[in-house]
Amino acid sequence: MNAAAPGAPGRLALYLDLIRWDRPAGWLLLLWPSLSALWLAAEGWPGWHLLAVFVLGTILMRSAGCCSNDVADREFDRHVRRTAQRPVTSGRVQPREALLLGAGLAFAAFLLVLTTTAAAVAWSVPALLLALAYPYAKRFFAMPQAVLGVAFSFGIPIAYAAAQGSVPALAWALLLANLFWVLAYDTEYAMVDRDDDLRIGIKTSAITLGRYDVAAVAAFYLLHLLLWGALLWPQVGGLWFGLALGLALAQVGWHLGLIRKRSRDGCFRAFKLNHWLGFTLFAGVALEYALRSGG
Repeated sequence: MNAAAPGAPGRLALYLDLIRWDRPAGWLLLLWPSLSALWLAAEGWPGWHLLAVFVLGTILMRSAGCCSNDVADREFDRHVRRTAQRPVTSGRVQPREALLLGAGLAFAAFLLVLTTTAAAVAWSVPALLLALAYPYAKRFFAMPQAVLGVAFSFGIPIAYAAAQGSVPALAWALLLANLFWVLAYDTEYAMVDRDDDLRIGIKTSAITLGRYDVAAVAAFYLLHLLLWGALLWPQVGGLWFGLALGLALAQVGWHLGLIRKRSRDGCFRAFKLNHWLGFTLFAGVALEYALRSGG
């Protein structure tokens, strides 16, 4: 039998490819800031229930976002070397099929949020709308990565809403701080496809920033670490968090070295490594709380 035949195993493989199952960097980039916020909101260990909700919910929503993004971008993606063979773009999965899968995944994530608080449920709605809007931002905005930055940071206020029942000003300040990190790593991502994107006429931060792209990525990283450190220090400042900030800064230097020559491979590698920076900052927060609680 032909491997491309529409049997169940073949469809499952296509669906897993569609949601980037073998590329976890995407959902890890969403997860670590959300978990940092969850630990901060709970002032330590949040419990297995909330941890499961945020880990599973992050995976489900990122997977749903891949489905809607690939449908929205299918005409563009066929002209980009890196994305031309995606299941929707190549015609192996029909747009309606991908949207139904995405809707099912988003609904499953919503069911998880329903087990938390009314505030978290309410804030999950604009989070979903932002995720759906992002693919269209690149048609109209010079810096669509800013829209992605807000969407990818919305786990922070939802974490506070789930743990505390409300969203304090600190959560929105942390969202802003995290937005600069998203601008940094998604500009690296956009640098990979810059030549293709110029040819097909879509807008990205890499195109808008032009020859200042590397300098801007450096500034975005530094703003992120400066704001993140300043906002969190009163709550979790200490040896472990300070060490985490230092290690994160060292990773920034490594990433800037990778993108300095603007090669596709270097920029893509820097993007894929960013989840370690997020993990480092989360680990600093979690270790500080663990030390204070004696476990």
